[in-house]
Formats: sequence, C-alpha cells, structure tokens
Amino acid sequence: MKAQLLYADHDFDPQGSLPPNGAGLTDDLGLELLFRSMAQGDDFVLETVRTVAFASLVEPDEILYRQRILKDGMEHAATVRELYELVGKTLAAERKIWGGLLDDYAEGLLHRSVAVLELLSEYLKKLRRIADRQAGRFNSEGLSELFSMLSLQLDGDYLKSLDEHLRQLSFKDGVSMGAVLGEASASPSYLLLQPRPATWPRFVADRIDDVRTVNTSLRQPTKARGSTLSPALALMPLLAQRPGGRLESSAEEDRSKALSDLRGRGFSSVAISLAQAADNILAFLWSLRFELAFYIGCLNLHEQLAAMRQPTCMPEPLPAGDAGLRGQGLYDVCLSLSLKASIVPNDIEADGKTLVMITGANRGGKSTFLRSVGQAQLMMQCGMFVAARGYRASACDGLFSHFKREEDSSMRSGRLDEELSRMSEIVNAARPSSMVLANESFASTNEREGSEIARQIVRALTESGVRVLYVTHLFDLAHGFFVQDVDSALFLRAERENDASRTFKVVEAEPLPTSYGEDLYRQIFLEDQARHAQLA
Repeated sequence: MKAQLLYADHDFDPQGSLPPNGAGLTDDLGLELLFRSMAQGDDFVLETVRTVAFASLVEPDEILYRQRILKDGMEHAATVRELYELVGKTLAAERKIWGGLLDDYAEGLLHRSVAVLELLSEYLKKLRRIADRQAGRFNSEGLSELFSMLSLQLDGDYLKSLDEHLRQLSFKDGVSMGAVLGEASASPSYLLLQPRPATWPRFVADRIDDVRTVNTSLRQPTKARGSTLSPALALMPLLAQRPGGRLESSAEEDRSKALSDLRGRGFSSVAISLAQAADNILAFLWSLRFELAFYIGCLNLHEQLAAMRQPTCMPEPLPAGDAGLRGQGLYDVCLSLSLKASIVPNDIEADGKTLVMITGANRGGKSTFLRSVGQAQLMMQCGMFVAARGYRASACDGLFSHFKREEDSSMRSGRLDEELSRMSEIVNAARPSSMVLANESFASTNEREGSEIARQIVRALTESGVRVLYVTHLFDLAHGFFVQDVDSALFLRAERENDASRTFKVVEAEPLPTSYGEDLYRQIFLEDQARHAQLA
C-alpha cells in the first residue's frame, strides 16, 4: 500500500536531499512564521511543511496534482483531519509496545509482532470504516485512489483472516512443531505447524506419534512419519551439542535450555515474516501521516487567512522557461500573519521579463513586495494556494535570495566580501529558469563600485536565462539598465505622494535619482524637535 498524496506515482522521500539555500530563503522571506502558523503547535506538521516547501516541483502536472488534492481536502477538511488524527494515534500506540524480554530473540520478536499486529488490526478496521463512509465523495485522483485502495486492500476477508492468524499465533493450545532430520552430523530443520485444539483425541494421537521410529542412517535420511516429531528425538541433536559430546538429558536446566532453543528455531521464520508484515503496514501509515501533515498545514493556514479576510487563490503553473509572471493582489503573507491584519496588495505584469528592477522611496514597500513574489513562487511550487487574488507564473528551477544582512560581529571579513561570497554560491547553483531575488545587494560599498558589481552579475544571470528581481536604491545601476530600453526588463517604483506619505503601492515607472531619504530625516528628527518645542 502507498499513500501517493504528494506525487502521483510514488511516495515522498523525507530523507531526500534538500537545496542548500533553504536557510537563506527562510530568513529572507520570513518563512519560519509561515511554517509555524501552518503547524499550529504540531511539531510533526512543522517539520513536514519545512521539508516539503523546499522540495519544489518544477513540472506543472505535479503541481496541479497537489492542487486538486488540496481543493478536495478543503472541501472535506473534517475527514482529512480525522484520518490524520487516527493514523497519529495508531503510530503513537505502536511506539508504546515494548520489545520482548524473553531470552530467545525469535520468540521475543514473534510476541512483539503479534502484539503490534493485534493493535494494527483494530486501527485498520477504523480506517476501513472511514474509507467506506467517504467512498465516492472525493474528486481528486490522489484522495479517490487512496480511499479506493483502503476499501480494496482492507476488505472483510483480509481483516477476518488477519484476526484468525493472530488468534492461532497466541498459542493458547500449545505449540506444534515438525522436524526433518538430515544426516547424523547435520542439524534438523524445524517447522512450526498449525496449532490443534487441546482435546483427548489429540493427546492420544500425540502419544502414538511419540513411539514412531525415525531412520537416521547415514545412507538415507528420512522424514518423520507423524505430524510432530517425538520430543526425545527432536531434543537429542540439541543436547548432543554440549561440550565433549556428552548427553546430559537428565539435568533439568539442559532440558529447559534445549526446549527453549527448539522453540526459537521453530519460531524463527514465522517471527521474521510477522515482523516484516508489521513493518510494511507501519511504513504505509508513517508515509500516510507525513503526506497528510502537509495538507493539514495548508488547511490550518487557509483557515487563519480566511478569518482575517485575506484572499487566496490556486495559482496557474506554467512550464519552466516560459518566463511567465503575473500576479493580482499579491501580499506578504508572513507580514499579514505577524500583524494579524490586511496588507496593502500589489500587482505585477512581468510576462516575458527576465529582469524586474524595483526602485523608489525608502520604506515604500519595495522589500515587502519582493517577499510577496518570493513567497507566492515558493507556495505555488509546493502545490499550495497563494496569498493573492490571482497568480500565474512559470515554475523556476531553483529559487534563490540575496538580501542585505545586518552587521554581524562574528564575520571574519568585510560585508562586501560576505555579499560576494553568498552571490558566488547562488551563481554556481543557479540554472536556466531559476529565479534570484536580490534586496539591496552590494549596498555596503559606494554607489559606483556597487553598481558595477551588480550590473555585471545581473547581466550574466539574465543572459543565462535566470530571472532576476532586484530591489535597489543604486540609481546608477537601475538607470543604466533603463536607458538600454530592452524589452526583457521591467521597472517598478514604490509610490510617494506629494506630501511625502507612502501608499505602499509599487507601480511601473522609471528609476529616479533619489529615494527621498530626506523624508525619513524630516520624520525622525524635525518632527521630534517640533514635539519637544511644543512641550517646552
């Protein structure tokens, strides 16, 4: 059995390699708050969404597959949550079953496997009841096939057969074993037989079997003629293995040890088979819980945004390389969650553009807009809804961020060296159809030097097919690209009203030689001085 809720043809591998830029994206886009909001205190959901978010999908069909499951899950949220809780309780209960404390490993493994399967049998029946109750109510391939598979695999005959096997393996009627003796120097092979009721006819039959003879000639090894081997004959090869080859069957401890060894040999193959059966079921349940956890996180996030009346949409993914990028009503979902309020939305029309240069007034919403695009791209490519009224974009083969870092006393070199080192890692990892989000990169040096460094890097990236969204106050950099008047570049600017107020809107406009730093000076210093004068 396979869950296949994240991929149509295989289960998600949580042990797979994740991109090395995950930590940088988390910091730059503020994703930790997003992940914790999705988890709502569930540590398993938290680790799941962290893992799935950075295992981005590139094929539109794979993205749409998850979208359809998510839509289905949002329409039947109670069922998805019930299924997730049931699987979680099952796995938690299994972890409380201790391994056998018996001296013999095989017998201990057998008893624990029986205990685990008895537990799983009860939970599998509950799982089957959910599948029967919800049959035919889902439209997505993933959830429809999951519930059909549960109904088919966990049918009445299977569950009844499982219960019967477990009843027999409790050995309430004792243990029946058979043995085949080889040549005189060879150890016999033992076989666990189906238990028989402890009745008077069985007792008589066993006594008859005890007196049957076995030919142990070196020339022709034969099989025992009864359904069970005489205890004395079965124990003899084991007792004969004592040091010196002496037979000391009269000692009580020898008989007990030999019997224990005999039971262990008989239990061995059955114990291994049972353990494998239990492990297979547990592996399915663990995979099902992991993949359900991603959708639980999506449901949690959607409910929070709906409570704040923030819009969401299912994005339209385009093939990598199409250079499509169009969004309506984009907003920074993490900022909205942090403030628990609506955020000023923005639009972007960047189809066919490989460079989007964003300039304008300080504290005008440039960085917030850049984060909103990065968050939307990441959410789309893991199969989620997007924080926008509409979003249509080509999948990018790698999402990278290069944001300005604060001063760090642990740095072993200057800020420019640190910025160049991080950019070098991005350039080495980026591929055609990747997306790079740059926020005030190379602002740690003077404008002429910073502009020249950034200009060469941006040109090299865009000519290689990498899409770059760049927020900057370096006029020389932005104006240099603007005067080239290339069709593949889009220039946006954060609005500023005549009274110096900010609308936090980003609109298409040419770069200006100022970011209006005097507005901040006036706000911080002159207004404070005026207030102090009034108080005096």
